[in-house]
Amino acid sequence: MISRMKSIFTKPSVPVALTSASVAIGPPTLAKPVSQACTANQFLEDAYAYWCEQLFEGQRMHRKQWEFCYIAQALSLAGALSPGRCGVGFGVGAEPLGALFAARGAKIVGTDLEPEQAKSDGWIDTDQHASGKHAMNDRGICPADRFERNVSFRFADMNDIPAEIGHFDFCWSACAFEHLGSISNGHDFILNTARLLKPGGTSVHTTELNCSSNDETLSSGSTVLFRRRDFEAMAADLTKMGFEVAFNWDLGDQPLDYHVDMPPYSEDKHLKLQLDRWVSTSFGLIIRKPL
Repeated sequence: MISRMKSIFTKPSVPVALTSASVAIGPPTLAKPVSQACTANQFLEDAYAYWCEQLFEGQRMHRKQWEFCYIAQALSLAGALSPGRCGVGFGVGAEPLGALFAARGAKIVGTDLEPEQAKSDGWIDTDQHASGKHAMNDRGICPADRFERNVSFRFADMNDIPAEIGHFDFCWSACAFEHLGSISNGHDFILNTARLLKPGGTSVHTTELNCSSNDETLSSGSTVLFRRRDFEAMAADLTKMGFEVAFNWDLGDQPLDYHVDMPPYSEDKHLKLQLDRWVSTSFGLIIRKPL
């Protein structure tokens, strides 16, 4: 199995498009994150243990936990998580990141779908929707008085971000924009959220990476799988708009990097998984607006 998966993960099925985004060489790390995939070695870093503790979570080898740690680490290194900074989160549900960022002094606007739309899309039934801001602090990560001061909430459709939402030092989403209906909608979301950044701002998002193919994929529906070429298309448009993006395409070389979790999925040892006929993993995207 490992030898077969090595060839799948290291050889794209078609040549990738060239972009002006920079490409890092070597294993991806949390110490110096760029736009990168979830890999086993990152779970062993001090930064991973630190953010799990801050999130009140025990460490697991699970890609969803990695997404939270990756977003927090990227924004922390960007200097975004401090008093005087403001950020907006999209599709926040009951995730802990907004409370974590508010606890550090940042002003946070959390957003999620209108309840009627969320119910029809199935997010309420699966407890992945926030009907108000207090769902964001279920774990008590942020002291209650600070949470009240620093966090606000509004309903927003990620496919139709309100024009008056404002501009921010940072924005984020965790495992959300692959659920916007299509590759094209996800592409537009990334560009639209980048436009919300103030000079010097940072946007960090996580989503699905198709590890099996740079050609065929799930391109529409309730969940889509972005290919390398889809991220490079985003980067091409972002760099034309004046933003900075750097990639690392290394998918890891440890035994767990070649393990593919099958349904019903495990609560541990879950980095890569089978989705339909493709192998997917979590991928983080970091976008910076120069000063």
